[in-house]
Amino acid sequence: MVDQAMLAGATEAADFLKALGNENRLLILCHLSEGEMSVSELETALGLRQPTLSQQLARLRSDELVDTRRDGKTIYYSLASEEVRKLLELMYNLFCSTEAKAAREKMAAARNSAAA
Repeated sequence: MVDQAMLAGATEAADFLKALGNENRLLILCHLSEGEMSVSELETALGLRQPTLSQQLARLRSDELVDTRRDGKTIYYSLASEEVRKLLELMYNLFCSTEAKAAREKMAAARNSAAA
């Protein structure tokens, strides 16, 4: 018998990971992990055109991963929860940190020498 609580948690986790499954959305969230940013700041930081950025921000809003704040005509975005921040930190440590890169290079070198 399927544990309904586990199934619900798995569904929520899968939806969460789907939202992160786009490079642009992931980069947006990474920039927002450093603090609140306006749409124009994100556009400059990411080098994305405004329509593309707006589409990705809309998806992140609908998935409740970002919050918005309006100041006059400017809309500011921030991460919606500590859970998002924690997952981004984990992913950074696994894939982007100097230590992670060194570990991947070491593993690749070991595979190459074993194959030779």
